[in-house]
Amino acid sequence: MADAGATEVDVVIVGGGPAGLSAGLNLARARASVVIVDAGRPRNAATLRSHGFLTRDGVSPLELRKLARAELSAYPTVRFFDRTSVTALLEQDSRDGGRFIAALQGRGSGIPPAIAARSVVIATGLRESLPPIPSLRAFYGMSIFSCAACDAWELQDKALALIGETPDLTARARLIARWTDRLTVFTNGSDAVDTVEEAELAASGIVVERRPIEDLEGDRGAVSAVRLAGGDRIQIDGGFVRPQWHPVLDFLGGIDIERDRFGNLETDRSCRTSVPGLYAAGDAAAPGPQQLIVAAGQGARAAAVLVHDLVGVRTAH
Repeated sequence: MADAGATEVDVVIVGGGPAGLSAGLNLARARASVVIVDAGRPRNAATLRSHGFLTRDGVSPLELRKLARAELSAYPTVRFFDRTSVTALLEQDSRDGGRFIAALQGRGSGIPPAIAARSVVIATGLRESLPPIPSLRAFYGMSIFSCAACDAWELQDKALALIGETPDLTARARLIARWTDRLTVFTNGSDAVDTVEEAELAASGIVVERRPIEDLEGDRGAVSAVRLAGGDRIQIDGGFVRPQWHPVLDFLGGIDIERDRFGNLETDRSCRTSVPGLYAAGDAAAPGPQQLIVAAGQGARAAAVLVHDLVGVRTAH
């Protein structure tokens, strides 16, 4: 990848969610020059309210981003490239200053073909795929959610569904049962819950329904029933779904970097990856999905460690 005329900065942040924005704020306050590259496709865009973020409990995720970007606008060393993706990231060896070259592709004006940076913070988050239920997206983020810690409080003591096809479905059911004693686990025809687990759940008052789901019923985002193959309906007041998550890291194809078994980036406690100069925060880092406030905290941690590394003061792992 050619880098002739590449824009030079201290840090490129890939991803403009809570982790990336928090890293950008703290790097700006350390007088680092920063470019934040954001594709504009946040995973939580369907969510109307986010919870658990101190002083912002119940805020819209989009409003949270808007507030953060307004704060960052006060710092002249920060630039945003919106609707833009990093298509490739190359590491140059120490003979060329030990920097990274990020190739960009975007629809906005004034976007350079490449950026050169001493360090990169990867905060790209995850893509998610949901079970193939026709109307699921119509309720997702309004009455069907994926994060119990984020949204179970509003659904406490109601008749809830847990829909999924992943091996951790039983563990998720035990967690959600903390908020309600009226929980039905729908495996959608899969073998996600074995017979031993089903007996354990039944002993706790949790019902396992193995028949395939034909669709969900409800109105204006409020789910009211699960319709099973054959026509039977089970009434619910809300629920949770277990997505499958996929790291958004295609641009790292040319870099040998350690990952966990799910493809998330392995880091030390200081957000350093196995590649010097590359840091990861938020959902892209192992163990994966987390609350917004945790992702923002990781972004702040990554920024603090990165600044120490830039000036040669190595912090502990």
